[in-house]
Amino acid sequence: MTTSTKEIALNNKDRNDWQWGFTPQAELWNGRFAMLGFMAALLTEWLSGEGVLHFYNLMHYASVAVR
Repeated sequence: MTTSTKEIALNNKDRNDWQWGFTPQAELWNGRFAMLGFMAALLTEWLSGEGVLHFYNLMHYASVAVR
């Protein structure tokens, strides 16, 4: 019995294949991109010393709309 280094889903398709639609592969890619976005937001806050909304000057527009 040999083992492969690729993870195979229950439907015998490679989990890393890019497929359109609501598939397990799409959900894995969605999670990966969400993790990248979250890490980019944390890195922006850490390097700039202010929140992401303040960094992009979006909090200014929110405070103007409340007045």
